[in-house]
Amino acid sequence: MHAEGTVAPTDQGTKSGSVHPAEAWTTRDSAALYRVEEWGGGYFGVSAAGTLEAYPNADPTRAIDLHDVMRGLADREITSPVIVRLPGILEHRMRELRRAFDGAFEESGYGGKYSCVYPIKVNQERHVCEVIRDIGAELDFGLEVGSKPELIAGLALTSGFNGMPLVCNGFKDAEYIETVVLAAKMGRNIIPVAEQAHELRLIKRSAGAHKILPNFGIRAKLAAPGVGRWAGSSGFRGKFGLTVGEILHAVEYLTEENLLGGLKMLHCHIGSQIFDIRAIKHMVSELAHLYVELVRLGAPLEILDIGGGLGVDYDGSQSATESSINYTLDQYAADVVHRVQAVCDEAGVAHPHLMTESGRAIVAHSSVLMCEVIGSRMFPSEPNKALLESALAVDEPAAPLLDAYDAYLRKDTSDLLEIYADAEHALSEATNLFNLGYMDLRGRAACEEIYWAIGGAALRHFGDELPEALAELPDLLADLYFVNLSVFQSLLDSWGIGQLFPIVPIHRLNEEPTRRGVLADITCDSDGRVDRFPGDGGVKTTLELHASSEGTPHGMNGGSEPYYIGIFLTGAYQETLGDLHNLLGDTNAVHVTLGDDGRWQIDTVVEGESVREVLSYVQYDPEDMRNRLRRDVETSIQAERLGVAEGASFRKFLDESLQGYTYLE
Repeated sequence: MHAEGTVAPTDQGTKSGSVHPAEAWTTRDSAALYRVEEWGGGYFGVSAAGTLEAYPNADPTRAIDLHDVMRGLADREITSPVIVRLPGILEHRMRELRRAFDGAFEESGYGGKYSCVYPIKVNQERHVCEVIRDIGAELDFGLEVGSKPELIAGLALTSGFNGMPLVCNGFKDAEYIETVVLAAKMGRNIIPVAEQAHELRLIKRSAGAHKILPNFGIRAKLAAPGVGRWAGSSGFRGKFGLTVGEILHAVEYLTEENLLGGLKMLHCHIGSQIFDIRAIKHMVSELAHLYVELVRLGAPLEILDIGGGLGVDYDGSQSATESSINYTLDQYAADVVHRVQAVCDEAGVAHPHLMTESGRAIVAHSSVLMCEVIGSRMFPSEPNKALLESALAVDEPAAPLLDAYDAYLRKDTSDLLEIYADAEHALSEATNLFNLGYMDLRGRAACEEIYWAIGGAALRHFGDELPEALAELPDLLADLYFVNLSVFQSLLDSWGIGQLFPIVPIHRLNEEPTRRGVLADITCDSDGRVDRFPGDGGVKTTLELHASSEGTPHGMNGGSEPYYIGIFLTGAYQETLGDLHNLLGDTNAVHVTLGDDGRWQIDTVVEGESVREVLSYVQYDPEDMRNRLRRDVETSIQAERLGVAEGASFRKFLDESLQGYTYLE
């Protein structure tokens, strides 16, 4: 068969992604092809040199060249995959949230305050949370935690920031509640939110023991349905909160126990990545009415926490679809403020302190996952000449091979759709004969290569106007680009829930991409691939990519120039959801900022996990393993199965690998 990675300069239907096919390719064409402006939110763009830039302040005159960053990291021996975190974008997102609500308050005359409490579950990395805390202190923002470990992290992060709101969600036991009550006694602005009625009894018990009543909240289980992937987490069947009836009983219980004075917050959960503004409006209206009714019953509520849900436009379509949103940040803030204000004004109730838990919208844009293409597999545009000649040279070539060859000879002179059907049928017949033992290996291989060549010719011929009969052909003949990455560690939502992420080469954007492919990671799992990408008006199943500049296969043993891919909007959840599939651990991460001189600089380097570390996570003792293998090497040397130099080489590999990166270097 053909040599793996054989490349022809004009393989498969490559011009179909062109914006101006008859003109020279420009960086504007690449920006349009990859929809950078649509999903970038003003934070990313294409430079005149054809590289992907980040604009930390949404100001194109102050840019960080991401390709230059990757070259700089390589010079510092910080290898990919690497997460490039951009704290400047993080700060800008937070300030935009503050600006949007301040503007809505001013326009409507709203009388309350606003705070965003960042749910650290969205990205728990300490360096990220510290940036959010420091900026949040200026903006009157806070943090939200949802488990015991997160509670400890939140208390440590807010040490010295006693006034910073720390909202405590999630299911709680007596130990959790006691810790919260003691923190309140220490002067912390900490607010536990009751998810279940018995948590109120725990608050009563701990408050009595320590002689302090903390401010606390109740999470409401609303009737308003959520939308999207997490719709089931809200509504009557949702796992969070108390029903309206349970809340009424809770108010009665708190009144009887003289605890009602601590009830300061009404909270709710509608879900995550809410793509339709109408769902947010319905939820806020119901919650606001519940708020005023509870105030009328005597509850001293002051804070209305509408939870998370503020979405991110991953595909740039600005639509009510799972990977997008049909509203802007300003529309979101204006609608929330208007709904709450209208309900409160009608009831004569003071405007509450509004809180949101907008984690995804804060951090998603601020991290880019960078990886290198380490290899590529492409179907040949022409069958191997020597293979074809040897397959036909036998005394009686099999009929499917003769049919396939006849179709190949006619591919430039007849109906290509009919010719493709003939080649497809010939390949099917060849496979059947081979499986029955009536066709040799060369004949089958030749049929395959003829089929691929005719399929590629059909893609080139029809371009964007592909007949329905060939609809599956682009996926069937898509290239495989192997990337030094684990989808399960660094892009789990892509595998687990089909989340779309913008994926773009970070350089060579002044060249027209001449290939279409899917990305395959280095795990030993067929699911370790990305084959869904944001497209114009929907999802596309292949991504436009570049062949290596030398015309050879990409990767460590192919083209000499590294080919880098950027996976964008990965700041939310991806770093904390990853697993240890194939024992591939956390990647390197760097924090990159712009200096006053306009040049990028590395503020923080977080080294990825070593082989030694990930082995210890699954209860291996790396030192014991090292000693066992060294003894095996010495035994092999004594038995003359290995030479001394070979044994030394094995020991060196072992020692360096245990200390080294879990990814390819």
